[in-house]
Amino acid sequence: MLPVILAAVIAFLVAAVLFFILGVQYRKTVAEKEISSAEEEAKRIINEAIKSAESKKREALVEAKEEILQARNEYEREVKERRADLQKQERRLQQKEENLDRKLENMEKKEDTLQRKLAGLEEAREEVATIKKTQMEVLERISGFTAEEAKDYLINQLADEVTHESAMKVREIEAQFKEEADQRAKEILSLAIQRCAADHVAEATVSVVPLPNDEMKGRISGREGRNIRTLETLTGVDLNIDDTPEVITVSCFDPVRREIARLALEKLIQDGRIHPTRIEEMVEKAKREVDATIKAEGERAVFETNVHGLHPELIKLLGRMRYRTSYGQNVLNHSIEVAHLAGLLAAEIGADITEAKRAGLLHDLGKAIDHEVEGSHVQIGVELARKYRESENVIHAIQAHHNDVEPQTVVACLVQAADAVSAARPGARRENLENYIKRLEKLEEVTSSFPGVEKSYAIQAGREVRIMVAPDKVSEDQMVLLARDIAKKIEEELEYPGQIKVNMIRETKVVDYAK
Repeated sequence: MLPVILAAVIAFLVAAVLFFILGVQYRKTVAEKEISSAEEEAKRIINEAIKSAESKKREALVEAKEEILQARNEYEREVKERRADLQKQERRLQQKEENLDRKLENMEKKEDTLQRKLAGLEEAREEVATIKKTQMEVLERISGFTAEEAKDYLINQLADEVTHESAMKVREIEAQFKEEADQRAKEILSLAIQRCAADHVAEATVSVVPLPNDEMKGRISGREGRNIRTLETLTGVDLNIDDTPEVITVSCFDPVRREIARLALEKLIQDGRIHPTRIEEMVEKAKREVDATIKAEGERAVFETNVHGLHPELIKLLGRMRYRTSYGQNVLNHSIEVAHLAGLLAAEIGADITEAKRAGLLHDLGKAIDHEVEGSHVQIGVELARKYRESENVIHAIQAHHNDVEPQTVVACLVQAADAVSAARPGARRENLENYIKRLEKLEEVTSSFPGVEKSYAIQAGREVRIMVAPDKVSEDQMVLLARDIAKKIEEELEYPGQIKVNMIRETKVVDYAK
């Protein structure tokens, strides 16, 4: 039994060894096949890589050759351009050298010429010195003076003559500057007047209230006149109900009260309910409206003149002047115009424009309450300006604008001039307008009466007349005589302030057409 087992074991071992050997042999064979296949694949990959590398090498060589060719072409082009630039520069340098050579030759020639002239001048100078010495000796012998004595004598004579001439010249210059200063002042005033062309409307000091019918007079008067007494008591005005149809006249020395009464009456007439209680309500409403208007007008004046920093009470006082008139001229509009004129005059002469405008706006401030306070409007205006802390220059301008005191500042003189210009402007005050228009019409009539005059226009507020003459009837030489004759006739037939400039124009026009 044991030998069988051993034999079986041995047989199993032998079989295992054989199986192992055969397995190893099989794996070796498979590995060799795989290695052979891998080597062939590697050779194939290497061959393909070599072929790809050679192809890329050829492409790189072609690109390199193309870049080299392109770079060579660019280089050759740049070389050609640089050679062309160098040739141009060489030609310019050659031309400059030639020009310099020519200039040097000319300079050498001029230098030779100058040397010859200098030599001639030296000779001439020596001759002049010799002649001068000879003449001085002759003069000294004839005059009996030495050169120094003659020099002193001439200097003394010349000093006397120069002193006399200088004195005459000074007097002449003084007269000339005085005339030019007067002319310049007139030009500045006329320029300021032209640039401030304000409208003027003459205003009445009595208000008239229209009525829808005459029956309204009885309703306004009321039973036994109680309504009219109530209205007069509340407003402080006089109501005149006369035979004039469909109107009531409101009169009062205080323009603000008169305006309040006028507004209250208009509201009562529109409302139709007229009794003492309603009158009181309407009067209060009218007062509020007038107060609002006064404030708005004061602010308008400040805005139009560009004057800032005024005390609120001063603005209200300016607004009150909206209802104040002087010779038919509205005082607020007059003050605004004076402010503009003073500012324009200050700008022309280089003075303080802001201060001139401020003083011009406030110069008639006292007229806002001169019916309530004792004293002239100048004194009242000075007190108000001082009360609301205006500057001393502004206060002085207010005080001096009617020569109550002598003007001491430029601004005071400007305000005084602007006030006079505004008040004297044609149309500013009612009584001057008609005479002014007649004078202008007469001026144009006189100038148009001469033969050869086609048109004539009175301008510059009647201080200049512009005359158009017919060029075929009046020659340039005749214009001088005609202007003199017209000026002489104006002097004989017209009365006017200052002077009138006769400005004559002769114009010839030629018109043709290109077809």
